[in-house]
Amino acid sequence: MWKRLLAGLMLVFALGASGAAIAGNQEPLPPEKAYRLSAQALDAKTVEVRFDIVDGYYLYKEKFKFRADPDTVTFGKPDLPPGKMKDDENFGKVETYRGELVFRLPVQAPTGVTRFKLTVSSQGCADMGICYPPTPQTTDVDLAAAPAAAGGGAAAPAGPGNETSRLAGMLRHASLWLSLASFFGFGLLLALTPCCFPMIPILSGIIVGQGHEISKGRALVLSLTYVVAMAATYAVAGVAAGLSGNMLSSALQNPWVLGGFAGVFVILSLSMFGFYELQMPAFIQSRLSETASHQKGGSLAGVAAMGLLSALIVGPCVAAPLAGALLYIAKSRDALLGGAALFALGLGMGAPLVLVGVFARGLLPHSGPWMEAVKKFFGVLLLGVAIWLVSPVIPAAAHMLAWAALLVVSAIYLHALDPLPPHAGGWHRFWKGIGVLALLLGASLVLGVLAGSRDPLQPLAILRGASAAAPQSEAKFERVASLEELDARLKTAGKPALLDFYADWCVSCKEMDRFTFSDPAVQARLKGVLLLRADVTANSDADQALLKRFDLFGPPGIIFYDKMGAEQTASRLVGYQPPEEFLPTLDRAFGKP
Repeated sequence: MWKRLLAGLMLVFALGASGAAIAGNQEPLPPEKAYRLSAQALDAKTVEVRFDIVDGYYLYKEKFKFRADPDTVTFGKPDLPPGKMKDDENFGKVETYRGELVFRLPVQAPTGVTRFKLTVSSQGCADMGICYPPTPQTTDVDLAAAPAAAGGGAAAPAGPGNETSRLAGMLRHASLWLSLASFFGFGLLLALTPCCFPMIPILSGIIVGQGHEISKGRALVLSLTYVVAMAATYAVAGVAAGLSGNMLSSALQNPWVLGGFAGVFVILSLSMFGFYELQMPAFIQSRLSETASHQKGGSLAGVAAMGLLSALIVGPCVAAPLAGALLYIAKSRDALLGGAALFALGLGMGAPLVLVGVFARGLLPHSGPWMEAVKKFFGVLLLGVAIWLVSPVIPAAAHMLAWAALLVVSAIYLHALDPLPPHAGGWHRFWKGIGVLALLLGASLVLGVLAGSRDPLQPLAILRGASAAAPQSEAKFERVASLEELDARLKTAGKPALLDFYADWCVSCKEMDRFTFSDPAVQARLKGVLLLRADVTANSDADQALLKRFDLFGPPGIIFYDKMGAEQTASRLVGYQPPEEFLPTLDRAFGKP
């Protein structure tokens, strides 16, 4: 069995290595893609210039030249950092830059001139033996949009960019083992997000479904199989997403796929209620028993399949660590290192699940009535996961009624409507009380739907005069459906702007709406800011073009613009942020009020 797991791991890394080899045989990149230029003003007299250099390419330190349009804007000596010495066959011993180059450029602009076009001429080569001629690249600079101008204070030190870019840079510069350890730690943190919670009842249900005969070693093997399959899926799907620029998980967010997967959980849960017993056909079991001791109700292949599907469908929305690894793969095409980082990320996310799997086995009682009660409990949890899965693609009223049905039926199983025996024990009374609470919650959901409420967390709020619509932020977002709409709106905005990437199937997006954008302090801070939203639920060509414009692989993502329409790249946000963290992000993007 362990040999099979090891062989699977070797296959994953072999696929990554072959992808890297294929990428290495491609044609050389155009210079503007090999050396990506960006710039932003730090204050009225300083511009920060940035080059993102693809792996396998480098720039010469002494080959930079600068000019401006209008030419009344002049520059001082750039504050270039030390480069790495290289014995170049063309220029002898020279200093070169690889990876990421960030430096400051002093600016002298006449009074009244705040915007100009900066042209930077650079020269570099590729390790494959190709050298480029001096190549000019142009970008717009707005001195009035500097953080010092917005905040009224001293210029902030130059930062390394937004969090996603910093994580991509860590992969580029840090050692292999440090990168893998860091992404394993990021996975542990992601395991605490609500997006990962549905994986707990899935794995626990698999363990409990094996019955009381399961040993601690078997529980550990099943848990590891589930987690390794999940991590391998992140690695393979992540490499594909990084190289293609599309997230596979977004393509799976449709009613047929989600409904089919929810149906699997319903089938599994009904078996735990004793309606039938899931097991492989007898002739297959007899053959498998010759090589391994498979228990009824599951196999390593089935558990691995559940791990694979969980990673694609139940897994988290794009967060900064995942986006950073994907950005590194997309820019460097280093599928081996990027895939290894994603594999470590998946293992980190799955580490708590292994503990849950073994812990769930440790709590299993011996055969008897308690064992059946535990199985029914996890059956309810699996039904809850099924409802959660289809919630983005069904009407809000149907979503609430589904939860109501689950609560009411669970209450009946807990004898909420049955009279207590005269000498009922403490536990009997306790579980009846839980059943009564579930019955009341289910009834409140039904009443809320009938009254017109569409908020499952506040079903009776409409009875006190609250809005009958689904809970939405008071902040009014204006939808943009294409790059053309976005550019046209920014040109006429005349004020700072915020672009929010959203999808109905993105749990973190809904968290931002419910907890962050609805926060009174955040709403007050966003007054005077144009709020734009790109709804990429359909994952259409226009949606993918919007995501690609900002090197995003999926929601949630927030882009900030100054009043001149220039992006504040250092403040870009990927993933969920609670209100107390989002407010400082707004201050960095727009300046303190």
